[in-house]
Amino acid sequence: MTGPVDEVLLRSLTPHVLGILVHRGADFAAAEDAVQDALLEAVRVWPANPPRDPKGWLVTVAWRKFLDATRADAARRRREDVVEAEAAPGSAPAVDDTLQLYFLCAHPSLTPSSAVALTLRAVGGLTTRQITQAYLVPEATMAQRISRAKRTVSGVRFDQPGDVATVLRVLYLVFNEGYSGDVDLAAEAIRLTRQLAAAIDHPEVAGLLALMLLHHARRAARTAPDGSLVPLAEQDRGRWDTASIAEGIGILQAALARDRLGEYQAQAAIAALHADAPTAEETDWVQIVEWYDELVRLTDSPVVRLNRAVAVGEADGPRAGLAALAVLDDTLPRHAAVAAYFHERDGDLATAARLYVEAAGKATNLAERDHLTRQAARLNARPG
Repeated sequence: MTGPVDEVLLRSLTPHVLGILVHRGADFAAAEDAVQDALLEAVRVWPANPPRDPKGWLVTVAWRKFLDATRADAARRRREDVVEAEAAPGSAPAVDDTLQLYFLCAHPSLTPSSAVALTLRAVGGLTTRQITQAYLVPEATMAQRISRAKRTVSGVRFDQPGDVATVLRVLYLVFNEGYSGDVDLAAEAIRLTRQLAAAIDHPEVAGLLALMLLHHARRAARTAPDGSLVPLAEQDRGRWDTASIAEGIGILQAALARDRLGEYQAQAAIAALHADAPTAEETDWVQIVEWYDELVRLTDSPVVRLNRAVAVGEADGPRAGLAALAVLDDTLPRHAAVAAYFHERDGDLATAARLYVEAAGKATNLAERDHLTRQAARLNARPG
């Protein structure tokens, strides 16, 4: 039976194969190159001759690619012979070093952008071209970034414990990139987080997975047919993915039951309260404020305090929201937009219009800028 290569299968096997090569003693950078070569070979060979054991096939081919490369280096020939004798290729062993790969690719010595790129390559199995399209940078730039990251982590011991929080931050960065090019990074982040959740029993991993599912469930309703943003309160909730919401809430409830609260679980709890409300008017803003209080305690983040001010304004009225906003740094992203919203609700339309214009000038993407500009134009067009 022949057919197109299952790219999802290939990408899901990538970290397992890479982990096996590194476990056998291959240098991380050389092993990653060998795995990428094996993936290209699979794309060429599998449609006409699919293997019975895809993982074993990839391990065998990647190992041969690695050995071919190391044979060119005379100084490493003795080490190659020892490693080859100890780990002859064949069916894939049961060992799974995927978790260590997550930690390695999110190593603290890497910049966030490098950690994201390396994670997408080594754990996600994406090509440099696919990552380049997603991040809208020249392919040469991305290739250099990945090469530098590989060199940086090549000297890191593979058996060192990693930092789960750093891995989760990297995955959340991937998720927030959303969709561009031919790769849906939000869906890819969910796939990788599922994989991580299967490898490690940690309530914050579950919390992040729940958060991603709950946010992703609203994706179809976030934009109008013309591409303009649709605020949460105005979204058609009938377009929300109820299966993803149910799964996210179930995962979150199991995580919260373990009584080891973390920031991703708290964020997911807020997302669950939004998802649970049949209409925007029925949103339990009082409980959302309480969850933001927990988030402030956990992170003391200025952005979290800003979001808490929004919740306070919804729960207790626009003047309470403005009071909560007044103690925050007015250079924070979205500060002017939130102030404009509450001034409009409080009846001060002139101030609201001016702040909407100010917020539009600070917007970081075109869709947000257009939305805020339309809000200002709407108010300025009113009689009087």
